[in-house]
Amino acid sequence: MSVEQRRRALITGASSGIGKATALAFAKAGIDIALVSRSLDKLEAVREAVEHTGVEAKAYAVDLARISEVKDKIQAIALDFGDLDILVNNAGIAYTGTLSETPLEDWQQVINLNLTSVFQCIVGILPSMRDRGTGTIINVASIAAKQPFPGWGAYSVSKAGLIALSQTLAQEERTHGIRVTAICPGAVNTELWDTETVHVNLDRSKMLTPEIVAQSILYTVLLPQQAVIDELTLMPSAGAL
Repeated sequence: MSVEQRRRALITGASSGIGKATALAFAKAGIDIALVSRSLDKLEAVREAVEHTGVEAKAYAVDLARISEVKDKIQAIALDFGDLDILVNNAGIAYTGTLSETPLEDWQQVINLNLTSVFQCIVGILPSMRDRGTGTIINVASIAAKQPFPGWGAYSVSKAGLIALSQTLAQEERTHGIRVTAICPGAVNTELWDTETVHVNLDRSKMLTPEIVAQSILYTVLLPQQAVIDELTLMPSAGAL
């Protein structure tokens, strides 16, 4: 595929987990990638791995928790990297704690990163997608959006909101040639389980791997333009853990 014909994607949370696996899967499929995350050092390592496949990749350090800056920074990336055909909103935070014990500051942090930052990424990319009459937006939600678990309240609410955002966006933008998919994985074995906001101990050997989720995202993106997967639920064969 020539450079002119190659599709270009932006992936948030691209330094590890599902984002990194999706970047590598896209690269093997010949898709150029703008890699977005907080950690430039980790992103550079992913960029080097991606570029070994022969596609173009650039790393952009953006803290998506700084909500007021997200739209402008994403627009700047789109301007620098070139017209984006694909947006994968993968960055997010996992959080456990009962609702009664969740501080407002923590609640706001989860909603900001898992939902509001995605909204801002989308509005940053939409104008250029509309201008060209094409685009695919993948929002990585969670099974917790559809099947709330005790102790995962703030997280479940943020991901349920992300599904509603995806559904509304799909209806508003389909006349502009823009496809929107919400992907809802069950438990995935990523670094999120090691973060300080998560306090559960599950059997990670039974979880989905980031590579399995990445293959589902790639499949969704590669569908012919006249087809779209509105919502995809992907579970470990062992069920909810």
